[in-house]
Amino acid sequence: MAEGQVVTAPAGLPSRSAGAFTSPRARRRYVIVVAILAVLAVGSGFGLLAWGNPMPPGSEGFWRIAQHRATDVTVMVLVAIAQAVATVSFQTVTNNRIITPSIMGFESLYRVVQTSTVYLFGVAGVVAIQGVGQFAIQVAIMVGLAVALYGWLLSGRYGNLQIMLLIGIVIGGGLGAVSTFMQRLLTPSEFDVLTARLFGNVSNADPSYLPLAIPLVVAASVLLWLRSRRLDLMALGSDAARSLGLDHRRELFIVLFLVAVLMATSTALVGPMTFLGFLVATLAYQFADTYDHRLIFPVAVLTAFTILAGAYFVMKNIFYAQGMVSILIELVGGTVFLIVILRKGRL
Repeated sequence: MAEGQVVTAPAGLPSRSAGAFTSPRARRRYVIVVAILAVLAVGSGFGLLAWGNPMPPGSEGFWRIAQHRATDVTVMVLVAIAQAVATVSFQTVTNNRIITPSIMGFESLYRVVQTSTVYLFGVAGVVAIQGVGQFAIQVAIMVGLAVALYGWLLSGRYGNLQIMLLIGIVIGGGLGAVSTFMQRLLTPSEFDVLTARLFGNVSNADPSYLPLAIPLVVAASVLLWLRSRRLDLMALGSDAARSLGLDHRRELFIVLFLVAVLMATSTALVGPMTFLGFLVATLAYQFADTYDHRLIFPVAVLTAFTILAGAYFVMKNIFYAQGMVSILIELVGGTVFLIVILRKGRL
């Protein structure tokens, strides 16, 4: 596609320009939205670092406590980038705005790994296997299974994206059944420890994971952002993309691989967050008022971090229940999902 070429919106979507704003007013609106989201994101992040800090501002103790809290903020940034970029890209290549990458069974696989650890080794095993090695193995397993699934179902003569999604749902359901069976055989104390790890929580992330998680998230996100023009074409559908000279199957495999890296890293880092990506992608399209992925990605990332950090700040400092953040996000995201379904996906 030629640089600067305007891409029309996909069928069934409002007829807005994807490659450029339709008017100076739309451009100003986008700038204002990004500015507001940036202020909210910075404010939420600073609030997590400084609010409730018992030491005097500017003192050595203040900065030590802020540095300790900065680890949680860094994890939120990584999760926000991974979930936002992965979900927007996944919805684009599948041409479906009501599904998320979680449909491929990443979270079910995470639950199986955690449940198997407690089932086989007990509570002590959870502590024993923590570390960068365990984190890397989880990410490698998730990405490896995803790539095997993509390669099998997309490279064959009858390769079909819908069949791949269906098989992903079946695999996820099967893994969920296996983990549920093992959970029923655990003692109450073991089940209690396991339950705490099965909810998405920033505290699940060990600081030692960050040297591996940061490069993975940054590299995959940058590669997807650099493919924004191609994602714009893929949003038009496979036939239109091929007619414009894009190797649709090859591009589909590359995008799904990068999405798998982002989702595997996020899930292994903090645990399942099923509806965060869906909520963020839905809001990002409404806020950005465009279908140009170069413009959607920044809005989606800022929205994701604002939601995560804002929810964490409110739950920690007002309700004193910071572990409930993922439950709150899932409740809101699930409600939005039902609203979209009831409206037949039209926003």
